[in-house]
Amino acid sequence: MGKENHPEELVAGVNRLVDLVAYQGGVVSRTIIDKKAGTITLFSFDEGQGLSEHTAPFDALVFLLDGEAEISISGKPFHLREGEMIIMPANQPHALKALKRFKMLLAMIRS
Repeated sequence: MGKENHPEELVAGVNRLVDLVAYQGGVVSRTIIDKKAGTITLFSFDEGQGLSEHTAPFDALVFLLDGEAEISISGKPFHLREGEMIIMPANQPHALKALKRFKMLLAMIRS
């Protein structure tokens, strides 16, 4: 993995998102931005790992940086690969599962 940065060290600097979070044998998260308007968080999931079904009060965008994942929204599964994104609507149940290990960027906009 590349250099470890704190969020304040990422401002006005060039970084590769995929290098800012490592695979570590489970689920790893790293907050990049945390503001009243929303959050940007990086995640890595090892194969077979996931997040059980839950809801969030805000719309969220997931962008896969690496690997493959299944994301279910209101019971409908979607297969995502590197370079693809999906929007998870507010208040709809969703779950994530690593088909292969994957890294993702999660952008949540609070309204």
